[in-house]
Amino acid sequence: MFSPSQADVRRFFCSIYAKAQAGHALQAIETIANLWIDEHPEYHADLADVDAALAAMEQADEGKTNPFLHLSMHLSISEQCSIDQPRGIRQAVELLTHRRNCLHDAHHEVMECLGRMIWDSQSAGRAPDGDAYIACVQRHATKD
Repeated sequence: MFSPSQADVRRFFCSIYAKAQAGHALQAIETIANLWIDEHPEYHADLADVDAALAAMEQADEGKTNPFLHLSMHLSISEQCSIDQPRGIRQAVELLTHRRNCLHDAHHEVMECLGRMIWDSQSAGRAPDGDAYIACVQRHATKD
């Protein structure tokens, strides 16, 4: 199982941003990540300087979204949907996307469910509950 460090994740997204800005070819996973980077221009300054991004790991800025975590969640949800793992996530995200008429907005709602699943799993010291995750996304898809 691949378990990147915080620094690895920051280097990964910063390198994709640099490659895309320079017009270099991207690998498939980098292309997907870059699509989410493009959706978040407010993060471009954070992605433009890998040294500053690494130095900022030590600084917790309350109330500020962590761009690297946020982009990682977008990428995780995209990957989950591509392989339908946990089973049913693709359909749940598609339904939510249809209801919101926006994949980006749907992802942000799915992030709430993903974050809750991870929090519950880590707090209880148990495996993530994929069924509860799917049910959460489905609830978001059925509320207005």
